[in-house]
Amino acid sequence: MKKLKHALLLPILGLALFSCQDDEDVNFDAPAISGFEFGKGGTHSTDGTAFRGSDLHLEAEILAEATVASITVTIHGHDLEVGEGEEEWDFSQTFTDEKYRVKNPTFHEHIDIPSTAPVGEYHVTMEVTDEAGKTSEVEGHLEVMSPVTISDFEMDETVARGSDFHVEFMINAVNGIHQITVDIHAHGITPGAGEVEWDFEEVFEEGYHELSEAKFHEHIDVPATAPAGEYHMIFTIEDEDGNTIEYESHIDVTVS
Repeated sequence: MKKLKHALLLPILGLALFSCQDDEDVNFDAPAISGFEFGKGGTHSTDGTAFRGSDLHLEAEILAEATVASITVTIHGHDLEVGEGEEEWDFSQTFTDEKYRVKNPTFHEHIDIPSTAPVGEYHVTMEVTDEAGKTSEVEGHLEVMSPVTISDFEMDETVARGSDFHVEFMINAVNGIHQITVDIHAHGITPGAGEVEWDFEEVFEEGYHELSEAKFHEHIDVPATAPAGEYHMIFTIEDEDGNTIEYESHIDVTVS
């Protein structure tokens, strides 16, 4: 009878000893990351592109033999030129939410991209660390674009006062065009006899409002009394979400 009891106790003791081992004592494989995808948040896109002023969708499947301890996402630009009104943008965040501190979590987050972030290519890295200290990493490249763009700009270089000049360009706005503002002002021109200082500002909505793609084509009258000289022009396009883009140019007003 004693021999039988000893025989039954041995496997039980062995199981207890094994269950008391720490994760560090077990030779776990590093977490495996698959299905890493990222793109425009509004549509859960996976094409590796997103718009500044909106959000970025990130998702991945994680297979981990040991419980996941943390997931870190970093995003940084590739030697991007920071333009006027833009600010350098780098992102880094470590996620330790309870929903991720399990063995086989699905990572799913939306990250806001500042409206001032420079457009261009960014490097995206996801690093997963488990409680055994094993780490895995995946990476990719993200193209951050402006939600409003101007292309194919054409405008007369000179205009005789008392006549008009033409300007046209293409507009692409993923959120729809709200309005287009044209501002014209002189570069330190002093009006002469019979001349009147000329500044121009007009908001264009009709024919453009809420369109995601449109060709801006307008003729602008120059008063016969406008002083001759160089004028500075600013075209501002605002979309339905309040994002704006500016395009600057110059035109020479002549006497005839």
